[in-house]
Amino acid sequence: MKGERLFRILGLVDEELIEEAVPGGTVSGGAVRHIPWRRYAAIAACLAVVCAVGWQFTDRLGNIVDGAGSSGSGINHSPASGEGQSGAVTDNEPLSVEGTTFMSYAGPVFPLTTAEPDTGLKAERTLTWDFAMGAYADGSPRQWGAAVTDGYVLTNPTDSDITVTALYPFAGSFSDLETELPAAAVDGAAVEAELLAGAYAGGFQGVWQSDGKGGYVLDGTTLNLAHPDDWTDFKALLESGDYLTRALGKAPVLDIPVTVYEFSDFQAPHEKYSAATQAVEFTIDQEKTTVLTYGFNGGSWDWETGWRQFSYFVPDGMRAEPEYKCLVVLGEDIGDYTLAGYEDGGCDNEIDGVSCTVARRETTLDEVLDTLCQYYLTERANYQYGMEDAEGTVPYGLFRRAVSELMVQYGVLSGENVTDRYADGRLDDMVGETMSHTRVMYLAFPVTVPAGGPVDITFNMRKEPSYDFGCSGSENVGLQGYDLVTRLGSTLTFTAQTAALVNTENVELVRQNLGFDLENGVTEVPLDMDVEHYYLEIRPKDA
Repeated sequence: MKGERLFRILGLVDEELIEEAVPGGTVSGGAVRHIPWRRYAAIAACLAVVCAVGWQFTDRLGNIVDGAGSSGSGINHSPASGEGQSGAVTDNEPLSVEGTTFMSYAGPVFPLTTAEPDTGLKAERTLTWDFAMGAYADGSPRQWGAAVTDGYVLTNPTDSDITVTALYPFAGSFSDLETELPAAAVDGAAVEAELLAGAYAGGFQGVWQSDGKGGYVLDGTTLNLAHPDDWTDFKALLESGDYLTRALGKAPVLDIPVTVYEFSDFQAPHEKYSAATQAVEFTIDQEKTTVLTYGFNGGSWDWETGWRQFSYFVPDGMRAEPEYKCLVVLGEDIGDYTLAGYEDGGCDNEIDGVSCTVARRETTLDEVLDTLCQYYLTERANYQYGMEDAEGTVPYGLFRRAVSELMVQYGVLSGENVTDRYADGRLDDMVGETMSHTRVMYLAFPVTVPAGGPVDITFNMRKEPSYDFGCSGSENVGLQGYDLVTRLGSTLTFTAQTAALVNTENVELVRQNLGFDLENGVTEVPLDMDVEHYYLEIRPKDA
């Protein structure tokens, strides 16, 4: 079916609509105002400085913004060292009321639930963190993360069998599925579960700027991603049940008519101009036309006249950027346009020898997103996230749906909810960041619990820790955080829950509210069902 859809999309191209671009030529003349294109860089929590082509509309964004590049991890934290932490790390006080608010939060382990409300099923739960030493690819030892076994015994107190759809929630992203997808088993036999995915679980925030007094303030925009940073964010997300209802519901249908301009057959004098750039310019009625882009590196516009310029580095077979480039027009078509070549992304000095082929076709936004998502999984996910088999790891339907949801939730189709981050219509950002957005996903499979009889359900997964970035100056660098929630979002009636630790010889406990005591051999503790959230913070002994 996917192949047939793609064939239909490609088949819509009319050969008569393919126009050979003449360098610097005008499809239908006219004077053009040029607003200089500028680049900006993403600063990802001081883990690395990424120098990349950015995207800035020069009359709107007068400062550095986060997330123009490929990572999609646009969390923005205060530059103040250790801000938001719970206090100094102490080895002699393992039991504390408050845990650490980490810079990177991995999310809690959630309890099993069902698609059906009021099932009447009873459950006992045992969650075990296994801190056996792992290893890097080169064989050197590594103490990072934990293997988690989350086990349940379901009992049916009625005199009739009860069949339910078990739903096991876990926090993560599509880009981490290869290593963090839980494996489910019922009575010891592996089950093949369907994977469901909720929408982006975070929000947005502004850019940190100096307040002129030695401090920092947010600028009030919604340019940066703000992923969940503690368990209460997930509580707010899940406790009403609406998030799960939407995940179980139907995907948005975006059969909106669009006109697509696809760019191909690129030529440029790269031997002389290593950053040779091509720009397309046109004027629109801003009340009647919205333009989305994919594969473009820069953009400028004039709000008063409706003039637009979008540019890209001409592919040279070496630069790691999308070979597929298109403009997607919603509403009234752009009409006449001008193509020109430039020495670089500044689009100041025109040059000869830059050309391409432009194909115009009419289709729907749904079909455009089909093309882009398939292209992204096969051609871009490995470059951005090191996913060698993104097609085989990430179910296409889930990824495609999540992109549509993002457009409706926060993009140009969201009306007054559109965020600054996505308001400029860069489909590169929306598609690429969909891969790394934190979300709650669910393993779904049917389970029959016989009358009076128990069923054992077990989930095994690799759980990354919450942590502070190594170059942040935080006193909690080297600390690894893990947590669980006892009943959030679950339809089950729990009669008991237990937490346990195994293979702890290489770690020391730093903070917790569980009650483990390694020195005295206490590695298994009962949980109080009135306590919603438990946490555990450890440090590797060799850290």
